[in-house]
Amino acid sequence: MERRYILFDTPARDLLYPFTHTRPVAAIRVGILTIREKWERWLNASASFQTLPYLQEKFPLQSTTVEDQCVLINGHILPDLSLVTAINALETGQELYRDHVLLAKVVRGGDGDFNASGNRLDYQESVQQLTYPWDIFRLNDSALRQDFSLLTAGRTSAPIPASNQVSGAENIFLEPGAVVEHSVLNGNTGPIYIGKGAEVMEGCLIRGPLALCEGAMLKMGTKIYGATTLGPGSVGGGEIKNVVMLGYSNKGHDGYLGDAVLGEWCNLGGNTTNSNLKNNASTVRVWVEARNGTVAAGTKCGLIMGDYSRSGIGTMFNTGTVIGVSCNIFGGGFPPKFVPSFSWGGVATETYRIQEALRDARQWMQFKGQQLGDVEERLLRAVYAAVKS
Repeated sequence: MERRYILFDTPARDLLYPFTHTRPVAAIRVGILTIREKWERWLNASASFQTLPYLQEKFPLQSTTVEDQCVLINGHILPDLSLVTAINALETGQELYRDHVLLAKVVRGGDGDFNASGNRLDYQESVQQLTYPWDIFRLNDSALRQDFSLLTAGRTSAPIPASNQVSGAENIFLEPGAVVEHSVLNGNTGPIYIGKGAEVMEGCLIRGPLALCEGAMLKMGTKIYGATTLGPGSVGGGEIKNVVMLGYSNKGHDGYLGDAVLGEWCNLGGNTTNSNLKNNASTVRVWVEARNGTVAAGTKCGLIMGDYSRSGIGTMFNTGTVIGVSCNIFGGGFPPKFVPSFSWGGVATETYRIQEALRDARQWMQFKGQQLGDVEERLLRAVYAAVKS
């Protein structure tokens, strides 16, 4: 009998738009790793996704047999030792709950009856979960620290070049092939992780925690503070505070980005800046697409930008602005605080026609050395049909 691990989306996934327009919840990066990658490392096993049909092609569900035990795990939840231990102790027909939230359940494979009810067990410890998009940057500090320990335990960092000014070297880890020269690295405030083939150009000022994932780059003179993650292939420049770029996105020039999340394949034009704090320091209310209304997001929230979206030079984003999937933002003035997916323009947006949107997504991916495949095109067409219907 084999255990198969499946990370499932809940109906609350829609509250995480625009990021869950194009991925399951467990494919979101928070800390250094995606939620799926975290679970796979904790469980020492592969995991697959149970998500919406139009996403399932890109994020497949592993096939099972009747001999398999299927461990279904809530994809919104971040793992830790206590929770992993509790889930590993579950037997077929048991469910683990924290209050009203289903954390995990074990069912028989093969018949696909993942909705069958079981015997309820209550989990008493606290859990960390993604509910709204701003939870990604809100949880990034603790997630980054935990991932750093997970990835570096029992390992030795590549040497930190002597040209750098370093504090807290024990909290700094360079993977093989990382390039860091003539910069200031302060690991006393949190861990600094520089991934394989990543580069920190000269003159960068870094206060941990920071995760610079594989192939990512900090341009010359970049200032980083507050827990920040640049996903694979991303580029950072200017002033960045408490930001998560899921992957392959660029903020390569001057301008401020704070308390923000960028999806994949995004690009911010030079001097793009967001506000993350209202002038009266009151609560920021952020538009939640699935609720067709605003939700309080605390006193600090900057830019939330979905995959394949871009801004022109000098763009100014107001506090708590949400940009959907595949938007091209340009022109004078502040864009609206909510710009629907596939929008074109600035203050008064038009529809970004699907053929042009696919053309530009394809060119942007080629710029990063990758290709927009048939699977990704079908996914984007499905999102377009859903949001424009």
